[in-house]
Amino acid sequence: MSGAFWIAVDWGTSHLRVWRMHRHEATNEAHSDQGMGRLAPEAFEPALLDLIGPWIQGAERVQVLACGMVGARQGWIEAPYVATPAAPGDPSAAVAAPVRDPRLDMRILPGLSQQAPPDVMRGEETQIAGLLLEDPGFSGLVCLPGTHSKWVRVAQGGVAGFQTFMTGELFALLSGQSVLRHSMPDELWNDDAFAAGFAAARDDAAAMARSLFAIRAAGLLRDVPPGVARARLSGLLVGAEFAAMGRDALTGAVAVIGGGAIADLYRKAFDLTGISARIIDAETATLRGLCAARDALERG
Repeated sequence: MSGAFWIAVDWGTSHLRVWRMHRHEATNEAHSDQGMGRLAPEAFEPALLDLIGPWIQGAERVQVLACGMVGARQGWIEAPYVATPAAPGDPSAAVAAPVRDPRLDMRILPGLSQQAPPDVMRGEETQIAGLLLEDPGFSGLVCLPGTHSKWVRVAQGGVAGFQTFMTGELFALLSGQSVLRHSMPDELWNDDAFAAGFAAARDDAAAMARSLFAIRAAGLLRDVPPGVARARLSGLLVGAEFAAMGRDALTGAVAVIGGGAIADLYRKAFDLTGISARIIDAETATLRGLCAARDALERG
């Protein structure tokens, strides 16, 4: 596994991202919509070669290191979870994927699991490893917002425990398939409505079901400005997530690993609680984590 040239892969449920690496430097990158959710096991290798084929022409054997849902039970090959507490992105538990192309030395990093309460993650652990590569002494809470948001307690260079919230998926379902869809026909946004919804749910999460229907009722009884219903729904769901974590958990160092609008939304939520959260780009953290795992594999 020696050599400066290798391929880094982030393979999620809906996306595939690859980088041509020279040690820790990305010299090329490519992506597609060929995520795990669209592929049968035999289709993973062709999907990968569609992107990296031009990069490995004439190569004898190239190290390919992947993280994410590619290692799920429905993925290329299952990479068993490593139980917490554990170091994130541990390459010693990486699984070799079966390949037909002899140029590929394909390794898939494992996810992390937790027994009490039961929980799992795939991909986020590599981002946390990237954070620790940049800041080895980090100790505190890491929030990774998304379809399934993760809140991870990091201590002594490892993951001590974590919790998952289906906030993003609930927002998509409620805004697109429930009766609330009639109250939010557009993609507009209102920051004040988000803040009000966030505060309401954070202070009284038990009233969530009532608060949700009030969005629809307000749309029927009042002249609600555009963007208010969508932003209030988001605020209620994110506020409930913060309430479930508890105020005591939000002490000490806090980092948010994310990108784009979702990272900005959680930064606003932390601001509303009076907490200054450090924002780390998700793609940068993923690539750093893959580099850390590659270095460890090379050291043997």
